[in-house]
Amino acid sequence: MWVHPDQHKVVGQCLARLRREAGLTQKDIAGRLRKPQSFVSSYEAGQRRIDVLELLRIAVALEREPVKVFEEIVEAMPDRTAV
Repeated sequence: MWVHPDQHKVVGQCLARLRREAGLTQKDIAGRLRKPQSFVSSYEAGQRRIDVLELLRIAVALEREPVKVFEEIVEAMPDRTAV
């Protein structure tokens, strides 16, 4: 498999942590993204893939630099040689 499902969980966990650090709820982020709360819940749980454009919008919604968000995701990967 090219991308292991556990990697999606790492991405979701990282985005959830950043959201909590920002003091935001899933509903807050969903409103900023103009998506249902279930959209945020599904990517945070690693049940939904997000593409690079969605990641950019999520970073903006978190009021974080997209490059910094990506760096945090890369750092959170347990086996960065597999990224």
